[in-house]
Amino acid sequence: MATAKRTKKKIDPRPDWDSYFMEIARVVASRANCSRRKVAAVVVSDHRIISTGYNGTPRGVTNCFEGGCARCSGKAPSGSSLEECICVHAEQNAICQAAYYGIRLAGATIYVTISPCLTCAKLIINAGIKEVVYGGDYAFTAQTEKLLKEAHVICRRFPAE
Repeated sequence: MATAKRTKKKIDPRPDWDSYFMEIARVVASRANCSRRKVAAVVVSDHRIISTGYNGTPRGVTNCFEGGCARCSGKAPSGSSLEECICVHAEQNAICQAAYYGIRLAGATIYVTISPCLTCAKLIINAGIKEVVYGGDYAFTAQTEKLLKEAHVICRRFPAE
């Protein structure tokens, strides 16, 4: 009687793709120059990073933590006077960095340390990004969620650790 060989499937000790890219996003966030919040975005296609961005002042402008953004260095309560903030969101920077270097984002996934705001959602849609994976909640309004859904952009919250 022939005995069948049993092969024991080895457990992959590596982090899954979502965990891997979210951890990279957390490291990218450490470069943020906003004095109020550290946020990052990592854009991925075919399991390869194609662009990153973090929040802070525009290129060539004094860093936020050095006083570049009067709103952030002032006493404005969280969520107020946002029209005065000159900092660029992480998603916006990741999309702009790709454009700056001529990198196509259509069909990509963006990993963000916090949920996108409505403005970032519009940019994500128009850049052709097809999936958003986000960490904590920020300004993820019902309108933002509805817009992403209508545009057929998959949006998932990454499980908190």
